[in-house]
Amino acid sequence: MKKILLAMLLVAAATAIAQTASAPAQPQQPAAPGQAPAAPQKKEIKDPAEYNAYMGAQGQQDPAAMISGFEAFLTQYPNSVMKEDALDQLLSAYTKTNNQVKVLETAQRLLQANACNVRALAVIAFTKRAQAEAGQNAAQNLTEAGQAGEKGLQCLQTAPPPDGMKPEDYAKLKTQTSVIFNGAAGINALQSKDYAKAQQFLRASVEGDPANLRDVYPLALAYLTPGPTEKDVDGLFFGARAANLAQGPGKDQISKFVKSKYTKYHGSDEGFSDLLTQTATATLPPAGFTIKQYVPPTPAEQAADLVKTKKIQEMSFAEWQLILSEGTPEDVDKVWSTLKGKPLQMVAHIISIESSSHLMLAGSSDDIDAKRADIDLTMSAAIPARQMPKADTDFQFEGSPVSYVPKPFVMTMNDGGMIVKSAPKAPAKKPAARKKPAAH
Repeated sequence: MKKILLAMLLVAAATAIAQTASAPAQPQQPAAPGQAPAAPQKKEIKDPAEYNAYMGAQGQQDPAAMISGFEAFLTQYPNSVMKEDALDQLLSAYTKTNNQVKVLETAQRLLQANACNVRALAVIAFTKRAQAEAGQNAAQNLTEAGQAGEKGLQCLQTAPPPDGMKPEDYAKLKTQTSVIFNGAAGINALQSKDYAKAQQFLRASVEGDPANLRDVYPLALAYLTPGPTEKDVDGLFFGARAANLAQGPGKDQISKFVKSKYTKYHGSDEGFSDLLTQTATATLPPAGFTIKQYVPPTPAEQAADLVKTKKIQEMSFAEWQLILSEGTPEDVDKVWSTLKGKPLQMVAHIISIESSSHLMLAGSSDDIDAKRADIDLTMSAAIPARQMPKADTDFQFEGSPVSYVPKPFVMTMNDGGMIVKSAPKAPAKKPAARKKPAAH
């Protein structure tokens, strides 16, 4: 694990214990006859040898010496009343030596001593997530990170502060570990496509640490991935925020992705640069934050707009099809009265050849892609065998519309005729050079 990650983990999961760890009460002498023993204020080691072993380990300034002392203490006194405290300080010492394997192993030992040890759960959630993100057994490690994260959040509700820890230190520890727990639980939920949980956990993590790109960008994905929802606005905000936080090549990649999402949602990229400027300083969406969503026109609205803005004779077959199938009765009448019985020249794609005088064609690109006929053409005369086109090729023809079915759209055309491109003229030959008459 990178040193910076270990340093973060040390702050979140171990330093508070190392700074506030208290010594156990010294062994008490038996109370005098008739005198009640004093109530202990903290954990008490009754065996002087055990007490001295614990204090000797705790007094070490060198992490390696502390590790040696506490490992020996735990081996000699496996059931000590100070077992959890010893493991806590052992965890701190291993963290300072950057021994990832021992850090994780000690955290597991701590959970055996106390299943709600917040520091141990934070270590596991953080380390397992880091391992998963590094590609080490990603699925399993991410699952374990998520489980530790959710368990840690539960324990934070009820776990008392460690002995001797000041309330302000415990509050700080809870804040730091909450970010770790919510981040691990959120990433696991995102990978499991449980977007509601991912949004819940990752939003809590980002609110705890607004500059944590590691969770800000996944939060944007948790909002944007499920598809169009009312939460896309939050996703776009946190996506732009992530673009501001990112450095290096990732900055451009994130910005391009979020811009594409913004354009799709808004209908254009207008205002995106303003969003980037806003999220450079704003860490959370302000009250009333919104982005206007682009609502595409309905087919009927598109048909009405076509009739208003384009001459019927200049429309494509697909545009005629749209109006005749989706337009108002008035617009349909305008188009059909213009087309009916009039010879039209066009190019369509042959779907099938029913006979030498009957072809099924597709005139719109959508129907060509779907291999669905939308023109039923009857030729005025049979096509000669030598001129017969092949199926799945383009066909240039003339035909007169006689009727149509609006849905699914099929236009029937009669009086069909092939439009054959005239063969190019042969290049003119140069006149033969006239020979001079032979001299006599």
